[in-house]
Amino acid sequence: MIHRLPTLALAILVYLLPAPLAARSFTLQQVMSAPFCSGLQASPQGARFLWIANQEGRRNLWIAEGHGGAFAVRRVTNYDADDGQEIGDVSWTPDSEQIVYVRGGDLEFPAKPAPNPALLPQGVEQDIWIVSIRGGELRKLAEGRKPSVSPDGATLAFLSKDQVWTIDLRDSAAKAAQLFHGRGGLGSLTWSPDGKYLAFSSKRGDHGFIGVFSFAEKSLRYLDPSTEIDGDPVWSPDSRRVAFVRTPPDGPDVDFKPHRAGQPWSIRVADAGTGEAHEIWRAKEGPGSVFKEIESDHQLFWSAGDHIAFPWEGDGWLHLYSVPAAGGPAAPLTPSDFEVEHVSFSRDRRSIVYSSNQNNIDSRHIWQVSADGGAARQLTQGEGIEVSPALAADGTLAVLHSDAHVPMRPAVVSSNGAIRDLAPQLIPADFPAARLVTPRPVIFTAADGMQIHGQLFLPTSDGPRPGPHPAIVFFHGGSRRQMLPGWHYMEYYSNAYAMNQYLTSLGYIVLSVNYRSGIGYGLNFREALNYGAAGASEFNDVLGAGLYLRSRADVDGTHIGVWGGSYGGYLTALALARASDLFAAGVDLHGVHDWNLEFTVWQPSYNPDADPAAARLAWESSPLASVKTWKSPVLLMQGDDDRNVQFSNTVRLASALRAQGVPFEEHVFPDEIHDFLLHRTWVAAYGYAADFFDRHLKPAQ
Repeated sequence: MIHRLPTLALAILVYLLPAPLAARSFTLQQVMSAPFCSGLQASPQGARFLWIANQEGRRNLWIAEGHGGAFAVRRVTNYDADDGQEIGDVSWTPDSEQIVYVRGGDLEFPAKPAPNPALLPQGVEQDIWIVSIRGGELRKLAEGRKPSVSPDGATLAFLSKDQVWTIDLRDSAAKAAQLFHGRGGLGSLTWSPDGKYLAFSSKRGDHGFIGVFSFAEKSLRYLDPSTEIDGDPVWSPDSRRVAFVRTPPDGPDVDFKPHRAGQPWSIRVADAGTGEAHEIWRAKEGPGSVFKEIESDHQLFWSAGDHIAFPWEGDGWLHLYSVPAAGGPAAPLTPSDFEVEHVSFSRDRRSIVYSSNQNNIDSRHIWQVSADGGAARQLTQGEGIEVSPALAADGTLAVLHSDAHVPMRPAVVSSNGAIRDLAPQLIPADFPAARLVTPRPVIFTAADGMQIHGQLFLPTSDGPRPGPHPAIVFFHGGSRRQMLPGWHYMEYYSNAYAMNQYLTSLGYIVLSVNYRSGIGYGLNFREALNYGAAGASEFNDVLGAGLYLRSRADVDGTHIGVWGGSYGGYLTALALARASDLFAAGVDLHGVHDWNLEFTVWQPSYNPDADPAAARLAWESSPLASVKTWKSPVLLMQGDDDRNVQFSNTVRLASALRAQGVPFEEHVFPDEIHDFLLHRTWVAAYGYAADFFDRHLKPAQ
């Protein structure tokens, strides 16, 4: 029998009502009320920083301006509705007096129609805006995305209608004009330092070029075109050369299978005037032969000392290296068994600041190193999590940081490593920071013997229920993610962390699992053998997590649940399909249930008949292949405008469960996408999940 949940409005009303203190110490709304801050950037001049704050769905730009060590903080936009309209592609003008940004549309899938989960009758579009940091009226510049301001601040280049356009920023009445007619998927708009040229990438399926447009000559040139794929252009300080990454066309697709090695990638430097290029460095065969990106606007960093810094996994860990721009051997900048993640370049092109899990593989701190070589220096340490470093022109360092109790927020770092919040007033007065638990790091053994890291959330002794407790396993999405012992730097997983804290407050023991194929533990862990569509080897970690909880004296082993979204939804469904005797109930948010269906999202031309053996293995690695042994109840939730996981995944699973009488509940969010855009959708979905677990995992009380 299918249990139908109450309407969305009723669910929200129920969870807005205060609960008895004996049942929970805070509400779901309270633990999700703090803003999520992202997009931290330093200004080109002075000591100013900007960031995006999402306050319960109201997304706005904020800035902090330094005055002798003190910072004045103010909001520069005033959007006041939970309307599902994202802000992104943010940049300063060179004088640091204005900010250009994009509002609306799908920042991940820009070619698709703008999502409208708030069901606004007038519809939505993706527009580029400019605003003064001093306040005043917002000015819409054009419909488009990926704006890039010229070095003199006079011209904005951007993408619109699959072409490159420009507009004069000095003239408020100016109209945008198409700069040139280009083929392929255009992107990576990059001005030369002297403002005379614009470099860009042109992806053309199985090959791709780097192009350069000359404003003086009004001419277009492609640099050293080949049958490989070129991307990530970066200019030399003298505006005469362009470096770029060249990767083979037969590199790994988004097929959710391990790729530990391939044809090696390379770095090339081209003369911007003639288009002639030469190779300055090539990856070795074996580990690191497949290019792996860092979290940054750029993958190459051309230093003032004429070196190019770049990421490489040559030793099995993602590190930074430096090579002379003329070519030669690459020197490691960040050696050892850890990984570099968020990377930023100083304005003077001499220094790189980055986050890594050095000395604490389950967390993040900030380090600094010269782009030309030398020893790295640790800038932050302690129990917190620091990411997204940004260096102002005067050397002031800002970061986004969190801990177990307070979500990501902007802060400045002093020379002695002390961290001072820039906008503590953004945290609501009733946010329950003091009532959150500190998750404990754990390592447990997977079913095949692999050691797996995770975080264990334990209810406080004065919680609502004495032990043994019902327990829940959480699997993150991605799968290229790593959950941390505190609030996450990605909004999706910041929300998930809030949910795990809320479930803990309800008396559950929660285990958050960093399963194989995730990041943070090296190339071989990320490219785990037989993972995903190549054999679902992560199921060993699923079993290990459930058995670890069952072995604990404080866990009620007959009431263990499982939840997750996206790839975590896939593992949730796999857990229930293959091990209903271990997992008593689950909540599956927009999970993958048939790999052959999922491939078509990332490879529209995918044909399972081209490789029947691989397609058969992908099917056998899917939850739907094991649905006959699925017995435990499940809650299915998804937005039907999901662009990452086809909605048909949930339709097909629901049909299969219905056919064999497996109890399930469902809730569909019309016009929502994969990463829910509405704050109220997240609250409603998590409210449904908590209610579902309470009904299925807690003995009658």
